[in-house]
Amino acid sequence: MPSQPLRVAVVCSSNQNRSMEAHNILSKRGFDVRSFGTGSHVKLPGPSPDKPNVYDFKTTYEQMYNDLVRKDKELYTQNGILHMLDRNKRIKAKPERFQLCKDKFDLVITCEERVYDQVLEDLNSREQETLQPVHVINVDIQDNHEEATLGAFLICELCQCIQHTDDMENEIDELLQEFEDKSNRPFLHTVCFY
Repeated sequence: MPSQPLRVAVVCSSNQNRSMEAHNILSKRGFDVRSFGTGSHVKLPGPSPDKPNVYDFKTTYEQMYNDLVRKDKELYTQNGILHMLDRNKRIKAKPERFQLCKDKFDLVITCEERVYDQVLEDLNSREQETLQPVHVINVDIQDNHEEATLGAFLICELCQCIQHTDDMENEIDELLQEFEDKSNRPFLHTVCFY
């Protein structure tokens, strides 16, 4: 087992729900974790599906929270968005975009296939310097509060199992197969190099 915790990045589209729930749980379990989004903007549900609230990645969770309270406190309390933003601002100040982070991770876990593709595209476009491997794994998680919580526990369990392997490079495929069978979800896996 590695002596230090795995460096983990959890990535969804807007760095709001799925990646932040996993970030929260992993950090409580002692992992060295960061979370990101890959979208060009941060989108939160609005009063109707065709009217989302759109923010820049520089906007803090606190600013989003205050903006939504001003717009319609009852709606955003009822649909859980204010609760989610309240959790997020206790974890970090604002959403971060994966494509702007130059830190290195052992594992990058994405929450939907489109985000997985964007992460791979970004990692493969970078110049390789150290040839340090990074395992990119996709776990499809629906973007709602209940699924985000279930997905976060699944991601945490996966990270704990990987953390306790003797040889991650040789054991990860078998481990992912076990998780696929147990969770009844497909997992995607690719190795990239820094």
